[in-house]
Amino acid sequence: MRPIRPADADRLRSFYSRLSAESIYFRFFGPRPRLSDKEVAWFTTVDYVDRVALIATIGAEMVAVIRYDKVEPGEAEVAFLVEDAHQGRGVASVLLEHLAATARERGIERFAADVLPANMKMMGVLRQAGYTAQSSFADGVVRMTLDLTPTETSTEVTIAREHRAEARSIARLLTPGSVAVIGASREPGGVGQTVLRNLLAADFTGPVYPVHREVRAVAGVRAHPSVSAIDDDVDLAVVAVPAEGVADVVKECAEKGVHGLVVVSSGFGETGDEGRERQDELARIARAYGLRVVGPNCLGIANTDPAVRLNATLAATVPHRGRVGFFSQSGALGTALLQRVAQRGMGISSFVSAGNRADVSGNDLLQYWEEDAATEVILLYLESLGNPRKFARLARRIARSKPIVVVKSGGTPTGHSARELGLPDSAISSLFAQAGLIRVDDLIQLFDVGQLLAYQPLPAGPRVGLVTNSDALGLLAAGFCVSAGLSPRPPANLGASAGAAEFGAALAGQLASDEVDSVVVIYMPPIPGASEEVAAELLRVSQGSAKPVLATYEGHLGMHPALRTGSTPERGSIPSYAAPEEAVRALAHVVRYATWRAHPAPPPPVLDDIDTVRARELVALALRDAGPAPVPGAFAEPGPPVEVDAADLLSCYGLSVWPAEVVRSPEEAVDAAERLGWPVVLKVADPEASRRAGTVRLGLAGPDSVRHAYAEFAAQLGADTELAVQRMAPQPAVPTVVGVADDPGFGPVVSFGLGEVTARLLLDQGYRLAPLTHEDAAELVRSVRAAPLLFGEYGYPPVAVEALEDLLVRVGRLAGDLPELARLDLDQVLVGESGVIVLGARARLRTPAGPRLDAGPRRLA
Repeated sequence: MRPIRPADADRLRSFYSRLSAESIYFRFFGPRPRLSDKEVAWFTTVDYVDRVALIATIGAEMVAVIRYDKVEPGEAEVAFLVEDAHQGRGVASVLLEHLAATARERGIERFAADVLPANMKMMGVLRQAGYTAQSSFADGVVRMTLDLTPTETSTEVTIAREHRAEARSIARLLTPGSVAVIGASREPGGVGQTVLRNLLAADFTGPVYPVHREVRAVAGVRAHPSVSAIDDDVDLAVVAVPAEGVADVVKECAEKGVHGLVVVSSGFGETGDEGRERQDELARIARAYGLRVVGPNCLGIANTDPAVRLNATLAATVPHRGRVGFFSQSGALGTALLQRVAQRGMGISSFVSAGNRADVSGNDLLQYWEEDAATEVILLYLESLGNPRKFARLARRIARSKPIVVVKSGGTPTGHSARELGLPDSAISSLFAQAGLIRVDDLIQLFDVGQLLAYQPLPAGPRVGLVTNSDALGLLAAGFCVSAGLSPRPPANLGASAGAAEFGAALAGQLASDEVDSVVVIYMPPIPGASEEVAAELLRVSQGSAKPVLATYEGHLGMHPALRTGSTPERGSIPSYAAPEEAVRALAHVVRYATWRAHPAPPPPVLDDIDTVRARELVALALRDAGPAPVPGAFAEPGPPVEVDAADLLSCYGLSVWPAEVVRSPEEAVDAAERLGWPVVLKVADPEASRRAGTVRLGLAGPDSVRHAYAEFAAQLGADTELAVQRMAPQPAVPTVVGVADDPGFGPVVSFGLGEVTARLLLDQGYRLAPLTHEDAAELVRSVRAAPLLFGEYGYPPVAVEALEDLLVRVGRLAGDLPELARLDLDQVLVGESGVIVLGARARLRTPAGPRLDAGPRRLA
């Protein structure tokens, strides 16, 4: 989908020639066998402001067009045409979604359309878009008007459409009816032959077609010289040819009607600029034909569904059927990861290695696994985030029903279609926690947590029962629980000689206790004994319990055969860990997730004293003289930044800044102090400079003290330094720092920390995505290590934390409303016993280059 161009004239004529008489009649209210040259020129030549047209293409062919023509300020007429063969597939709805966003960016507030009463399809598209619609009937025509202001319904429609499209496209990849392996040679150990043999070994349920130009058969299977030479349909193609030949293969697959590609070939973005160009060309061709692409430089995909049995990977070992969906960006690491899953006996539902991620990403897989009934737990190994804000939005929704465990490595590998994140790693952890993600430190923890989630229920709280036959291990486990934030009961030590009966009775007692939410069983006999009987008793007692049971069972790691509820693990199987600390660590992660999930998603906060219109007027005024704005909707470099005092902006959101005056002489400072009221503070006007040691003078109580302090500043920093006078805020109060940064990936992020020097040196800050709910704000305040100072500990009086949380919510709303806000610094925010005082606020504004990553219709950069 793209804007129309004058060069599309012949494409438009060809499209029009394929339309039915009825479609033409509905569009033009009468027969029109062909378009004149003048009409073609009019339709294909637009100014992209008052007249805009978008077309949908498949390959080189145009299949749909939508347009608006401005008729008066704020209103435009809209019309669309879809080729008959593609009607009823949602094409017009998608086009309308994008055209409406384009119109809003260009000041169009309403669409009007004249529709024949019999044209039910067009009226349905307009009504189902979710905008406020009105209609009237006159002279045999229905006049429909759409208010393009986004509504809750239109937003839900857009998100639902995105979800269905991405989920279904991945489903087609993972459930192919046939597979072609392109580049499958007879060379032992070759990439293509390896994938072919793995497909055959997995007993794929559909036909497999080796493709090689020179040989007649590979691995005993008849080969074809090209994809086009295959008589039957091909759903999925695995591409294992040299990188320079991949583009031609993709074109051939597109013409054949292949739905998806898995490109295991290397030599793309990971190799440098030339490889990046090849990767971009691969993505461009695939998108033009509607193909989904996994890779390049990937391990492949797998689906353990008995109806599919797909192993289109380079890994000979694929775990058995399970309830875990597994995504890995790394191709090289993928084989080892699958082997580890198999060794633990976990099982998977499906697996995707995305490699350089030219197209299919983790976000796509999240959409698919949300709908997949066979997937109950999602494991992600991520090296980069292409659209972090969308990732957080999806995760926050999906984690309400399916836990997501993620390992995020540092940095962005060469070749990945993602930019570096501007936030520190601690901030990413905070944002993941806000979304309900379980972030772990390494791959071992990924599987430790995954096996607990896959086979045991979620705990209702942090209280842990401990059953052990080793006093030392029991005490160690209790200590680990405390360190991990859990609440252990005294360990039930059964002694070294305890057998099945003793373990069963102890476990039953723990599960029956109202003071226990989960149980860790430690079975480490000094002398090998009746371990099978103990395992059987643990399984028998734990079956049907709503409390999770996990074990350190003879040091075994994974799903021990004796602790499984079937030949392969099913719900109720007890996961085992090599050591008690590993079991406790996994349980702590799951307890935190269960606590997050137990609290329903809060509604958006209702705030008073909000004047968004005034705030936008202030921003527009500040940016007016900053330079020319980029073309609306274009992805260009942002405009130049403008530094402004943010007091007026804050006032639009019900917040005030403690009065201060900038002064340029000692006498001006004295006069300002008289007006503001004694005692006063003298400081450097620039908030960044004022944070340096020695740039603030507190408690000045008379003219002489002000003059003396002014002279000190002039001698230290120069006579031209701008200073500010401010009345001293009421004491006692706890100084805090609140800020907003517009991250390139996550969008606006609110940060919070205490203003104490030690807290700043230790980088003790919390982060949350804007906008914030009241619950987000409460968690943000409590997320910093120095938070006890706000609650009356360590000699500080308790302060008005609720007022602080309200301030954070309002700042988050401001950040969410204003895409022009690049940065906001509130330094400092004093939190006293009865309220908060903002001592200073500076904002950095700039004209954004385009819409935020997760705002409005999806667009390609």
